[in-house]
Amino acid sequence: MAETSLSRTRRARRMNAELARIHPDAHCELDFRTPLELTVATILSAQTTDKMVNSVTPTLFARYPTAADYAGADPAEMEALLTPTGFFRAKTRSVIGLGQALVERYGGEVPAKLADLVTLPGIGRKTANVVLGNAFGIPGITADTHFQRLVRRWAWTAETDPVKIEHAVGPLIPRMEWTILSHRVIFHGRRVCHARKPACGACALATWCPSYGDGPVDRDVAAKLIKGPDSAARARAAALGLPVRTPDELAELAMEQSA
Repeated sequence: MAETSLSRTRRARRMNAELARIHPDAHCELDFRTPLELTVATILSAQTTDKMVNSVTPTLFARYPTAADYAGADPAEMEALLTPTGFFRAKTRSVIGLGQALVERYGGEVPAKLADLVTLPGIGRKTANVVLGNAFGIPGITADTHFQRLVRRWAWTAETDPVKIEHAVGPLIPRMEWTILSHRVIFHGRRVCHARKPACGACALATWCPSYGDGPVDRDVAAKLIKGPDSAARARAAALGLPVRTPDELAELAMEQSA
């Protein structure tokens, strides 16, 4: 029997609540202090890891603190800084172009509207939603590759186009949670629900997941697939329905037990 839109919404909201429980540390993993820094970091994150971007941006942000600094940057100097992130020539053009556009059109400030952001060099809808949600507190869904893969695996939608996925998932979850939902799903994709071998047997979402069994269902086998801080303990706790503690909470508990 086909799932109704109402039952899909209820299932999605239960899964979102469980994601909140098992990933209380979900957050934007790009380091930034200002909307401009986040915009640049997100552009640089294409085809590389957040960790790699975070290793480059302290020097970059110190060298180019304003949009005007990016606008007037020497391409060769910036390329040298961005080389570790890959596609450094294209990224250099985008970042310099971003600085120029911000100075010319927005007084050097990053605009807080989706329609404006997507007109800027190097910024598509996904990047714009990252900036809006994390720098301005304006809810948005970031349909990156992890998000797209998981919401299809969970049968929240069958769409394959990122914009259509965004519009299909949005009504399932309260708008105020769109940004944190994106982080929770991305964390789950990186830590538990891997593309080739999801850790089904150690996944707290198994009850609601129509793809349960795509990966190993044995709890101990699946737990070994979990990635992230204190991964094995978190995986086993989630599988057993026990409270999932953050690394800080675990450290505090250990101190209490040793006292």
